[in-house]
Amino acid sequence: MQSPLADRIRPSDLSEIVGQHHLLDKGRPLRQIIESGKIPNMVFYGPSGVGKTTLASLIARRTNRSLRRLNGTTASTADIKAIFSSLEGFDGVNGILLYLDEIQYFNKKQQQTLLEYIENGSITLIASTTENPYFYVYGAILSRATVFEFKPVEPEDVTLAVSRGFSVLSREYGCEIVPEEGVCRRIALSCGGDVRKALNAVELAAAASPRVDGVLRISLETAAELSQKSAVRYDREGDEHYDLLSAFQKSMRGSDPDAAVHYLARILAADDLPSACRRLMVCACEDVGLANPQIIPIVKAAVDAAFMVGLPEARIPLADAAILVALSPKSNSAYMAYEKAMKDIRAGKAPGFPRQLQNKHYDGAEAAVKGQHYLYPHDFPDHWTAQQYLPDGVKEAVYYEPGENKNEQAYRAYWDRIKGGHPPEEGK
Repeated sequence: MQSPLADRIRPSDLSEIVGQHHLLDKGRPLRQIIESGKIPNMVFYGPSGVGKTTLASLIARRTNRSLRRLNGTTASTADIKAIFSSLEGFDGVNGILLYLDEIQYFNKKQQQTLLEYIENGSITLIASTTENPYFYVYGAILSRATVFEFKPVEPEDVTLAVSRGFSVLSREYGCEIVPEEGVCRRIALSCGGDVRKALNAVELAAAASPRVDGVLRISLETAAELSQKSAVRYDREGDEHYDLLSAFQKSMRGSDPDAAVHYLARILAADDLPSACRRLMVCACEDVGLANPQIIPIVKAAVDAAFMVGLPEARIPLADAAILVALSPKSNSAYMAYEKAMKDIRAGKAPGFPRQLQNKHYDGAEAAVKGQHYLYPHDFPDHWTAQQYLPDGVKEAVYYEPGENKNEQAYRAYWDRIKGGHPPEEGK
């Protein structure tokens, strides 16, 4: 069985690696470390298909170390011990470089066992993870390793890998492969920065294209069909998921309708309708709030419509809602009022109730003032009268501060007028 194209054309030199300029360009720290030959324990953090495994293999080759590979999803403590035992053989002469893929799947005990074998320096660890290592990697390992973050490869760099992939396939097929203009760029744009995914699309496009007069021609239509959804890099349990949802909400909060629709489209392209709807509702309540309170039932209606019709039509009401939220005036005054109130509650400042707010019942013998003395607001002009509503411990607290938008300023003016002639009644 033939290995995937991405494995068959792995770079054999640092200069052949595409992307990761912030790590591997001349003068960059990781490049200098590799060229020095003094390789520390490292953690490569970043999405799949961006060169982590390839770089580990190159490092092993450049430093004449024996490369051993384990995957955190399948490896056991016994596998680690077996690698350590091989140090006494021929393979351990120059030391062993252990490449542990998906280290986040190792439990704490497995990571502690690994720590024992990297302490003396005979085994150099390069661990890779698609998850934030500061959350998933044992602290003692992180303290002995340097973390390098890999980023999705830019389309311009992926295009180079795609062109190289077609050249390699041309030699393997024994015929000329001619991609139609725009094919390489289309595949590069559709892979979401994942070179492996792009090369898989290259191989599929070649396999799906006819050979005419000894020439295999790749049409733009074929390339588009085979890579139409590969631009979506989305793991519902990983950092990318939460980064995308965060970017969506922050774009609406920041009043950028173009960015809001962009991130909405990326979420829906991954068929994650619930997350898009939840963030829309949260943003309407938290970030627009009292500046445009009518937006809450409007967004709720758009969300209900989206769930009623399902994807792909759900994109229409949700795009309406996202743009409306982005363009609405913003106020987090209600959200901040709640947070201030909760802070006092957690600090234990506000037990009990003012007597006049309690349900009617008899006063105990210890009560200095008998009777409830509740003032019914509707019995007073403007349906309001001064009395104490907050518990004694926080009776002077001010949680709500009106926003500068016209709605809240109108509320403020109204209540300033109503309450202006009514000083608070002490103890009421």
